[in-house]
Amino acid sequence: MPPHCDSLDGPVVTAAREALTTADVELVLPYVPAGSEDEIRNAFDRVSPLQQAGGEPAALARQWFFETVVRLHRAGENAPYTGLKPAGLDVGPVIPLAERAVATGDVEEVYRRLTVDLHAELTRRLRRVRDLAAARRTSVAAAREYVDAMLAFEVFSHRVYRMLHAGPRVHAG
Repeated sequence: MPPHCDSLDGPVVTAAREALTTADVELVLPYVPAGSEDEIRNAFDRVSPLQQAGGEPAALARQWFFETVVRLHRAGENAPYTGLKPAGLDVGPVIPLAERAVATGDVEEVYRRLTVDLHAELTRRLRRVRDLAAARRTSVAAAREYVDAMLAFEVFSHRVYRMLHAGPRVHAG
């Protein structure tokens, strides 16, 4: 999350807010599956007239629209909808760097951060394997601990590789 698609300052609500401000529902449709477009269009049509009224009715209508869009977005990710999260949540160090990369077209900050973190994690995991290797023949329990660490290192490496080579729709909101 980590990705912040369900927060009030995340990309989904930002697009929904812009759609209401500009009266252009098309701005939010890319954030929901194609099968949810009619529901979003209907919600948008119900909320739009209330925007001119202002005040509490407009605020409630906006909130309901944001919740609807985020709920359908999460459903498209096969993820549960657990409500809107407040703005300003800690999304970790990489999301802001990735957002800046999208805005500027420069991937270097993201690349540097990820390579440093990946190197540190691989080193930590391999060090554990190497530390356990010396004692692995002293008992079955020691051998099991070594095998668990060795397989965890290999599986972690494989998962990172798979994520690096996954298709473009790999995300979790």
